[in-house]
Amino acid sequence: MNKKFDQLQQLRDEAQLGGGKKKIESQHNKGKMTARERINLLVDNGSFQELDMFVKHRSSDFGLAKEKYLGDGAITGFARINNRPVAIYSQDFTVFGGSLSEAHAEKICKIMDSAMKMGIPIIGLNDSGGARIQEGVASLGGYAEIFLRNTLASGVVPQISAILGPCAGGAVYSPAITDFVFMADKTSHMFVTGPNVVKTVTHEEVTFEELGGAETHATKSGVAHFVEDNEVVMMQSIRKMFDFLPLNYLDKAPEKEFNFNTDLSVDALDKIIPENSSQPYDMHEVIKLCIDHDSFMEVHADYAQNIIVGFSRVGGMSVGVIANQPAVLAGVLDINASVKAARFIRFCDAFNIPLLVFEDVPGFMPGTDQEWNGIIRHGAKLLFAFCEATVPKVTVITRKAYGGAYDVMNSKHIRGDFNFAWPSAEIAVMGSKGAVEIIFKKDIKDAEDSDAMLNEKLTEYADKFANPYAAAERGFIDEVIYPRETRQRLINAYQLLKNKVDSNPRKKHSNIPL
Repeated sequence: MNKKFDQLQQLRDEAQLGGGKKKIESQHNKGKMTARERINLLVDNGSFQELDMFVKHRSSDFGLAKEKYLGDGAITGFARINNRPVAIYSQDFTVFGGSLSEAHAEKICKIMDSAMKMGIPIIGLNDSGGARIQEGVASLGGYAEIFLRNTLASGVVPQISAILGPCAGGAVYSPAITDFVFMADKTSHMFVTGPNVVKTVTHEEVTFEELGGAETHATKSGVAHFVEDNEVVMMQSIRKMFDFLPLNYLDKAPEKEFNFNTDLSVDALDKIIPENSSQPYDMHEVIKLCIDHDSFMEVHADYAQNIIVGFSRVGGMSVGVIANQPAVLAGVLDINASVKAARFIRFCDAFNIPLLVFEDVPGFMPGTDQEWNGIIRHGAKLLFAFCEATVPKVTVITRKAYGGAYDVMNSKHIRGDFNFAWPSAEIAVMGSKGAVEIIFKKDIKDAEDSDAMLNEKLTEYADKFANPYAAAERGFIDEVIYPRETRQRLINAYQLLKNKVDSNPRKKHSNIPL
């Protein structure tokens, strides 16, 4: 029996080495960890339970029959993060550059199938050169099998992708389907076609970093939700995010203990809104003062910065925040901001995470560039996402709520549960100047002193419409509150909405304006 035990230990030791010591050294020399090191850093100590350690590829073409490694470039199994279960796979770059073979794909699919049955999140640590060329269509089929499972798992269990090296060609579409994409600065790259192909086809000279680096995808394409300085920080960030999420669509996110007897009045909120309604301020400060201390985790922080989205806690409850940012483009809604927020809202709704909206929006971005690129269609995504959401939804209008953007940003008319406004709120079809110039165009033109007439009508319009009280009279605003009362109102609202039940009409699925 000892010989059999020795054989098992020998095989385990061999599997631990992946592609061998030289390949591991090469990985370390690039500033990258191995697949197993990443798992061990991410999950609770000693919790990883590996499956399919002894799987090998089955290909014999192009000399592959003579080169086989245990595990075939993918480490798969189950573990715990903060004592909660998770399915995980980690691609091993030391084995054929992490390239995906038929057997490699089968391992990933197996763990994903199990995760859906168990109702636990899936985390993929991607570090792969793409499909294994020597296997041809078998490796391509393996990718398609993974894509199918990403799609079927969407909205069933949270899916998180970490890009820790190259991710090219068809391989990029698995992370793209998942809920959140993390990238490591300077060591991870994503693109459908690499710089050499781009040069051949379009004659553009571009580097790997410019074409598909972390900064590019965080600021320009919006593919990356998070960019971290290194792999260690990335694993810490994934662990942090994990705490905000439920295990599946039937579960609720874990709550933290909260002392409801503390003084919840925040006087600093009374001083945030400038006297001049055209002057910007940072909505991050409002968010910070209204949520539980140091609990905000911003998503897509460097992309479409005129809107802010992220996770936080209010009274210990996990909440998704969507906020216009007056400090960037006056908080206007454009194409990128609409799509960014819509995707985040739909994730939160899929996984029972309540929504918190801070509104200061002058409208949608005007201009030919926006119109020709589909601001109508893309803006409709944001509207659709808010309308469709059945989770608890609370809105605080801090200042401007103009035109269609007022409707879109979780107004009472699209099933907002609690809609609060500060006294500084301006709820109207448009800003005072634009409205007056339309309504009183003839009066102003015919007046002896047109400037005086304009100012008179501006005051008249502002008194009548540039305030929250007309909306409050109709019940479109539930309560006009002092800013300092906001935190207390939010905590009360989410406690009341804990067991909210709402639904949409029965259907196969909706048809969001993609």
